[in-house]
Amino acid sequence: MHGVIGAVGFASIVRFASAHDASVRVGVADLGAAASSDSGTAWIIAALGVSALCYGVGVIRLWHASAPGRGLRIREGICFAAGWSLLAIALLGPIDTWAARSFAAHMAQHEILMLLAAPLLVAGRPLAMWAWALPFEERRRTRALVSNAAWRRWWRFATRPMGATLLQLIGLLAWHVPAAFDRAATHAGLHALQHATFLATALCFWWAMRVSEQRVDRDARGAAVSVLALFCTMIITGALGALLTFAPAPWYHAYTDSPLPWAGSALEDQQLGGLMMWVPGGTLYLVAALMLVRRLLLRVDRGKRAQRIAVVSCGS
Repeated sequence: MHGVIGAVGFASIVRFASAHDASVRVGVADLGAAASSDSGTAWIIAALGVSALCYGVGVIRLWHASAPGRGLRIREGICFAAGWSLLAIALLGPIDTWAARSFAAHMAQHEILMLLAAPLLVAGRPLAMWAWALPFEERRRTRALVSNAAWRRWWRFATRPMGATLLQLIGLLAWHVPAAFDRAATHAGLHALQHATFLATALCFWWAMRVSEQRVDRDARGAAVSVLALFCTMIITGALGALLTFAPAPWYHAYTDSPLPWAGSALEDQQLGGLMMWVPGGTLYLVAALMLVRRLLLRVDRGKRAQRIAVVSCGS
């Protein structure tokens, strides 16, 4: 928990940098959009660079204080690198360029942020590594800050399964209201806030799932709640995707005038975006839920075997 404030700030900065995909206009507005694009790209590069540098410094300091592989496993470092790379692909690559013209590309960007980058970043334990990157006195101050009772209450709510699920679903559904989505698609600041919301709530959600998976042997009830949260998220996001797929007309007007190579109309583009949310997105939530169920069943099996061994020992 040492670097939790830095994590929230990082999520906000990263998405604030997405201002460069503001809608393209003519004349003077084109110059403004270009300036926003350059500024946004610079912010993204800076945020990604600082986060990677601090993570690397934290790993070096931790391993120097203990031993390589202790405190942070190599596979966890690989997870962070993979999540970091996916963030860069989503925010700097051609996906972001197409997202300004295509609802489906925009959905692909959201899926990468929430379903791929976020869980990988959480698995990489960036908060601990960023904390190790701080000087000793700054680490002490950060520890005192996050030990505040009000902060701890909010953190517990945001990173418990049901609280994290509620936050993520509220953010997701609110931003997919047509008026809100259209406004965000044409306003750089709101677009940044939209993506910051998606990334920050997804980080909280996958943090809660990871903690439940780690504590399954000590807290089976918490793991069961996480399974329920995953299924609820799968159902609700799948329902939203299905509504987008089968809608008789486009919901969002920001993309109605953009010809695309993979869709003959804005409705077809929306249908493709809805399918992305519905099928691949739902599949990932389902896989995560089944993996957690497997851990729960293994725990039950170990408990039964321990009971049989105890009965045999008593009988002999």
